[in-house]
Amino acid sequence: MRVLIVEDEPLMAEAVRDGLRLEAIAADIAGDGDTALELLSINSYDIAVLDRDVPGPSGDEIARRIVESGSGIPILMVTAADRIDDKASGFELGADDYLTKPFELRELVLRLRALDRRRAHHRPPVREIAGLRLDPFRREVYRDGRYVALTRKQFAVLEVLVAAEGGVISAEELLERAWDENADPFTNAVRITVSALRKRLGEPWLIATVPGVGYRIDVEPSTEGPGGA
Repeated sequence: MRVLIVEDEPLMAEAVRDGLRLEAIAADIAGDGDTALELLSINSYDIAVLDRDVPGPSGDEIARRIVESGSGIPILMVTAADRIDDKASGFELGADDYLTKPFELRELVLRLRALDRRRAHHRPPVREIAGLRLDPFRREVYRDGRYVALTRKQFAVLEVLVAAEGGVISAEELLERAWDENADPFTNAVRITVSALRKRLGEPWLIATVPGVGYRIDVEPSTEGPGGA
């Protein structure tokens, strides 16, 4: 299990991280909201532990972003306030559980494992095609056994292409399924994202361009150039 700890008290954050490591739980620390959002965009986490009162975007705002992203990452809210109204507002934002400071590390561990078990019951299937292994639950991608680090948007695009099992997906459909409703239909974001995704996956090129139609996963990857985005 890998968790993100959003906590602006360095000593507390480090103590929690070290304690979780002893329980075989990997943890990254974000001391402010901006760092948290950056880490969420580039890494795959099983659970986010959010202190509501952090510099920059608050824990509430981070929770809102997580929910809107559709990633399904469970959220454990942490706060010094123990009023029922505070907890209610946190749950309304999308929190899955709540922990009031001060807390025992053992209780945190138990709650994290409970959230992980709960999520495991709804894990989408791992998909494999042409040497590519995509795990939607853990948000991980492997190419011939090699881990490939992807941004959230690159992962979303690849997930749509892999689900098509070699079928062609148009740029318009990718824009509809991997971007939000406010996306500009005339944007070149799809082309740019696909181009970057190809480079991340490496050779032989796995994503083929079907001129005038769209993109597909090439079940027999080519060693030649990708032929444009």
